[in-house]
Amino acid sequence: MKTKLIILLILTTMIHTNTVNAQHSQLKRADFQQTIDGKQTDLYFLRNKNGIEIAITNFGGRVVEFWTPDKKGHFEDIVLGHDHVDKYLHYKGERFLGATIGRYGNRINKGKFTLNGQTYQLPINDTPNSLHGGFKGFDMVVWDVEQPDSQTLQLTYLSKDGEEGYPGNLQVSMNYKLTDKNEFIITHQAQTDKETVINLTHHSFFNLHGAGNKDINDHILMINADKFTPVDRTLIPTGILQDVEGTPMDFRRPTPIGKRVNDSFEQLEFGHGYDHNWVLNRKTSNTPELAATVYEPASGRYLEVWTTEPGLQFYGGNFFDGTMTGKHEKKYNYRASLALETQHYPDSPNQPAFPSTTLLPGDTYKHICIYKINVQ
Repeated sequence: MKTKLIILLILTTMIHTNTVNAQHSQLKRADFQQTIDGKQTDLYFLRNKNGIEIAITNFGGRVVEFWTPDKKGHFEDIVLGHDHVDKYLHYKGERFLGATIGRYGNRINKGKFTLNGQTYQLPINDTPNSLHGGFKGFDMVVWDVEQPDSQTLQLTYLSKDGEEGYPGNLQVSMNYKLTDKNEFIITHQAQTDKETVINLTHHSFFNLHGAGNKDINDHILMINADKFTPVDRTLIPTGILQDVEGTPMDFRRPTPIGKRVNDSFEQLEFGHGYDHNWVLNRKTSNTPELAATVYEPASGRYLEVWTTEPGLQFYGGNFFDGTMTGKHEKKYNYRASLALETQHYPDSPNQPAFPSTTLLPGDTYKHICIYKINVQ
């Protein structure tokens, strides 16, 4: 009887930890098991009935791999990442691969904002501004994690009052769900005990050829937006909502990314290419709606992005230069990946005309982002 009880306890523990075995991944789970800031990191897998597989580490809530088939049924990993947790912890070059971004995704002008007459100073980690939560944002912390089933991962984190300069104890939860409709659904929720600002986002870098294969200039992009938020030379919004009509920022019709990326246009000069927020055309305030699509003709992979958020940051991999080596010793080259970050607008705490990012005690912040992958 005692032996049966021990076996039952072992099986129960396995069900609630990490039972999903990798089908495509060659990553070693041991390479992601480390104690950081007194908490244990690990590697987890989500897999659906169609063979799509996502590898995630609770260090930064990062998507490490995203295996999807092409039109011939050949699977490739379509996100940039590393094969060891140390390479995320002691990063060289791009820090935010596959990460959860917070407390505030994107830039805040000079790292300052004011609430109720009090001015808060954030770390300046993207001179002269604060970017993606500071030096130790949500991408650099260990999240508590539970895996109730093979297609769901639940992550939680308590960001304490004053962390990276932000006010309030912020309790954050994220639910990662891979459905049999090939939807990767990310649901962010948060509550605070003190008025604060919040703008969470997900920062996977996609290449539908496969991570480390070719550039993304041949990817055909659609962004459902009539306007974008132009920026100054430090990539802080001017406060204007500018029409995309007649500019290289017009992706209302599917257009190859590389078609106009080198046009003579001040905004492309400031961003060294595309690194801007688009003002999404929305009909509702809290239901996911289509924000963007990306199609890669050779593989047939077709990515849809749905969100409840008012904005979308499209970044075209302008600062990669081939010096970073990722999984399978592949170089991550210039404009060989793209990020599509669903969000509120950059610098919203300092822009009264932008949708508010203020969270009050008693209210719940909720943000849904869906990446849906198929073939055409």
